[in-house]
Amino acid sequence: MACSVLLVDDEESVRTSIELYLMDKGYKVYTAATGAEGLEKLDRFLPNVLLVDLKMPDMDGFFVIREAQKRNSAAAIIVITGHANIEKAVRATKMGAHQFIEKPFSLSDIEHAIRQADGSNSCRHHLLLVDEHGVRMAAPGWTLLGISDAMKDIYRKIMMVSQSNQSTVLIQGESGTGKELVARAIFESSQHPNGKFVDINCAALSETLLEAELFGYEKGAFTGAIETRKGLFGAAHGGAIFLDEIGEMPLKLQAKLLRVLEEKSFKRVGGIENIEVTCRVIASTNRNLWEMAQKGEFRRDLFYRLDVFTIHMPPLRERPQDIPVLSSYFLRQLAKSCNKRFTGFSPTAIQRLMDYQWPGNVRELRNVVERAVILAPGCTIEEDHLVIRPAAEPQAAAWDARNPPIESLEAMEKRLISRALQETNGQKARTAKILGINRTTLWQKIKRYGLTA
Repeated sequence: MACSVLLVDDEESVRTSIELYLMDKGYKVYTAATGAEGLEKLDRFLPNVLLVDLKMPDMDGFFVIREAQKRNSAAAIIVITGHANIEKAVRATKMGAHQFIEKPFSLSDIEHAIRQADGSNSCRHHLLLVDEHGVRMAAPGWTLLGISDAMKDIYRKIMMVSQSNQSTVLIQGESGTGKELVARAIFESSQHPNGKFVDINCAALSETLLEAELFGYEKGAFTGAIETRKGLFGAAHGGAIFLDEIGEMPLKLQAKLLRVLEEKSFKRVGGIENIEVTCRVIASTNRNLWEMAQKGEFRRDLFYRLDVFTIHMPPLRERPQDIPVLSSYFLRQLAKSCNKRFTGFSPTAIQRLMDYQWPGNVRELRNVVERAVILAPGCTIEEDHLVIRPAAEPQAAAWDARNPPIESLEAMEKRLISRALQETNGQKARTAKILGINRTTLWQKIKRYGLTA
């Protein structure tokens, strides 16, 4: 991905010459003629490098730099000016500028400065990308995507906390909003040259198994412990450990976790030796830990230790601008796996997606798009290919992510099978293949739901 540069300068000739030169070198260039326009584009495009003139009619470059810092921009800053002096250079450097270039300058000098600044700043911004699908943070295997102000705020917070490799992070939000993706983004954008990212779902294991997984065990500690195991905290040394659904962790284990956070050491199950560990702890929950602490369901002291830096993941219904962006991204990815080609969604399909409240958030949206990819016979996703609940049904505020209504899954399966039968004109073999089930199972479900075969 090419480095992106935002050039803020009131001289049109300077903007044009630098823009053309850098574009020819493969850079993605955004330009602004005023400081206000520059700050607006800084928020919109999240550039890797900010190239700013000090003297402009509406505000000086120092003000732009100050605002960029307040907004936690990850951009490396290069100052250019025709009115240079040592005092200004020192002031710009103290404010965080990587380079200070005096006019007149050669275009090659500008590019050299950009390469240096971009390289020294790569650990802070290398996950920020801008393409036709919007602003996103990405790495192999996962993607955070969105153009809404809410998501841009998430990106900024990730960049802020990534500057520290040890600060504890608590990620809160409803199920399906992408909390694990944020955790991985924090790890990938921090400096962990030899560290690993390890994760565990605290609600998926019993208390005994969870303790053994987290802290490891000594050989002979219990029946079946035929060898020593170092555990996830041991594996995370020098890296990060992600504790998903931390609100479900038993109180006994919360005490041991608190000790790790405070003393940077732990004991294996059945062990007596203190094992030192240095790693970032990232926890997530879809529950209100403060309320749980008030009720005695979660340790207050642990809550305070986890609540060092908190990121609230917004539900999808609160960032509707991201729905078309996410839908297009999922369509492109899922179409590849099905060897299909799609031009996109029809206007009515997009409107249907925008009108829905998405109680299951981004995870539910992806599932809906995947079903549509399976069902759609043509190259466009139409409204009737979208198997989702009517918007008039109870909204997400009444949704309990831990206890979803079972009947809705049955109704969804019934509609999916019915639509697949319609698309295949009742051909059972083809319908079973599309749905990924065998014909016997298909017949059983047709009979169960009273569908017309």
